[in-house]
Amino acid sequence: MTMRFSVLASGSTGNAFYIETNRQRLLVDAGLSGKQLEELFAQIGRHPKQLDALLVTHEHSDHIKGLGVLARKYRLPVYANEKTWRAMEQAVGDIPPEQKFVFPLGAVRTFGDVDVESFGVSHDAAEPMFYVFHYEGKKLALLTDTGYVSERIKKTIENADVFVLESNHDVGMLRMGRYPWSVKRRILSDVGHISNEEAGLALADVIGDRTKQIYLAHLSQDNNMKELARMTVTQVLEQKGLAVGARFRLYDTDPRRATALAYV
Repeated sequence: MTMRFSVLASGSTGNAFYIETNRQRLLVDAGLSGKQLEELFAQIGRHPKQLDALLVTHEHSDHIKGLGVLARKYRLPVYANEKTWRAMEQAVGDIPPEQKFVFPLGAVRTFGDVDVESFGVSHDAAEPMFYVFHYEGKKLALLTDTGYVSERIKKTIENADVFVLESNHDVGMLRMGRYPWSVKRRILSDVGHISNEEAGLALADVIGDRTKQIYLAHLSQDNNMKELARMTVTQVLEQKGLAVGARFRLYDTDPRRATALAYV
């Protein structure tokens, strides 16, 4: 019995996360064009027609750009909370009523043989939420697009086997960068995105004995670099007595290339 996953794409240009078990194949978010998503699936030897459901985190375009096209083309059931459905209705276009399902915030839904737990985050969207996947004693936590990681979130995601966690920006690069101050202020706010250092501090509180893999996700193309994110998170964790490479490893994600299909 296995659970496998791939971060198909992650970043401000589009996000999509794939997870499969023996009986279910799920996609979280579809923030790229239908053609791009099909190409990303091909990179891991899968196809969108094999999907059982599409789960939505929130209505920002980098998470729903290809949702309507994918849902209609492959007749996929789509799950989102009520506020997100209302917020994204125009952007995704007509989806047949029989394909639309409500997944409330703070709920657990069972998809075949996997339990999916939703939890709220602090982000400037209608009712943003992310997911923890539970399968045969294994746990995978997916968390990006949050201005901070609350104690409630930490309790929900702690001691996961795999973390896919936002490491959006380097504060220095952001402050010195080309963005207007209004955008910088939004990113740095409690409803924006967490920095490399904040990601490291959050991880230090939630890494447990069973944690083996950590994927740094949603990196800003303008205000971050893979090497810088990895170095900063590593330094923070080592300062907290957690040696990267000993019990767990750090992995990169990319806005255009899927990570290799990996076991949880």
